[in-house]
Amino acid sequence: MRIRLQPGAALVLAGLLCTVLVGCGDGSVAKERPTTKAADAMPAAETKQVTIDNFSFSPRELTVPVGTKVVWVNHDDVPHTATSTVKPRAFDSGTLDTDGQFGFVFTKPGKYEYFCAVHPKMTGQIIVK
Repeated sequence: MRIRLQPGAALVLAGLLCTVLVGCGDGSVAKERPTTKAADAMPAAETKQVTIDNFSFSPRELTVPVGTKVVWVNHDDVPHTATSTVKPRAFDSGTLDTDGQFGFVFTKPGKYEYFCAVHPKMTGQIIVK
């Protein structure tokens, strides 16, 4: 029995066999990175920054258009977080050490209140229009 391959198919087949049988390359086949959040899939229209310094968020209140990426930067000598007050959390930076950064793209309009989980008296708000 003879199998006839379309032009170029032999090259593709040889590459696949090399990858699978011999272990050429890393064995990966063009995979898309899984997207865990809608914010990861949407490119930010613009970026705004909130500075964490002297145990406060600055600006404390920030108004941005939908699609804006907000980046929190910790300039304090102690760890802080930027943690959404709603549950389930809209966002949570985790612990940001000195000069640590966290970004989040706001894809829906609304008021997003947040606080520092380490220092709960530190609060802020992002207003998305």
